[in-house]
Amino acid sequence: MSDNKKFEQFLDAGVHFGHLKRKWNPAMSPYIFAEKNGIHIIDLNKTIAKLDEAAAAMKQIAKSGKKILFIGTKKQAKSIIAEHAGRVNMPFVVERWPGGMLTNFATIRKAVRKMGMLEKMSNDGTMDNVSKKERLMLGRQKEKLQKDFGSIADLNRLPAALFIVDISKEHIAVAEAHKLNIPTFGVVDTNSNPNEVDFAIPANDDAAKSIELVVSSVADAITEGLAERKASKGKDVEAAAEEVEGKMDEALEKKTKKREEEKA
Repeated sequence: MSDNKKFEQFLDAGVHFGHLKRKWNPAMSPYIFAEKNGIHIIDLNKTIAKLDEAAAAMKQIAKSGKKILFIGTKKQAKSIIAEHAGRVNMPFVVERWPGGMLTNFATIRKAVRKMGMLEKMSNDGTMDNVSKKERLMLGRQKEKLQKDFGSIADLNRLPAALFIVDISKEHIAVAEAHKLNIPTFGVVDTNSNPNEVDFAIPANDDAAKSIELVVSSVADAITEGLAERKASKGKDVEAAAEEVEGKMDEALEKKTKKREEEKA
C-alpha cells in the first residue's frame, strides 16, 4: 500500500488525534504536527515511518521463530489484541498485568502448569472423584487461572519482545522488560514518553479504530515473517534431501565401480 493511501486510512481512523495540550509529554514534541482546539495532532507521516520500522523489526523476530508478547488491558484494546495476536499464534495479556510476569517468570510458569493440571483433571474425570465442595473450589481456581494465564499457556520461555498498546497504562510491563533487556514496541500517545520503549509508534491509543489499524498492520508483518520462516525451512529440507540423495548416488556409484573391478 502506498504511503498516500496509508495516510488517508490513518486519517479516517483518527490515528492523528492526541490528548489535550495540558496533558502532553514534552518528549512527544518531535511527533506533534500541530495543536487544534486545545488538542495535539500527531504527524501521520512520522506515525507511518515509525510503524513501518517497528513492523519490519517484528517481522524479523517472527521469522527467527521467537515469540512476541502482545499487551493491551484497556477496554478499547482487549478484543483487538486477542484477535490479532491469536491469528499470528502469539501470546497476549488483555486482563490485569500479573506483577512479576517477566521478572518472576518461573512462578508464572508454575501457575500455568497448575492450570494445565486442573484442565487435565477436568478432562480425564479425576474431578468426579473429589467432593462436591472441593470440585467447586478447583473449578473456580481453574477458571481464574485460565482467565489470567490461558493466553500465555504456550509461552515456555521469556518473550523475545513486547508489543504494548498504551505504555503509560502498562508501565509495570515496560519496567519489567527494561530490567531484563527485552526489546519493547509501543503505541505511544501524546501523554506518554516515547523514550520508554525501543520502538515508539506515535498514535492515538484510545480510539478502537486507531488501535485496530496499528495492531493489524503489526500482525500482518508478523504473518509475513512466519511465512518466510516456513518457506526457508522448506528450502532447508529440500536442500538436505538433495544432499542425502547425492551421497546415496555417490555411494551406489562406488559400489558399482567396486563390483566391476572385482569382476575384472
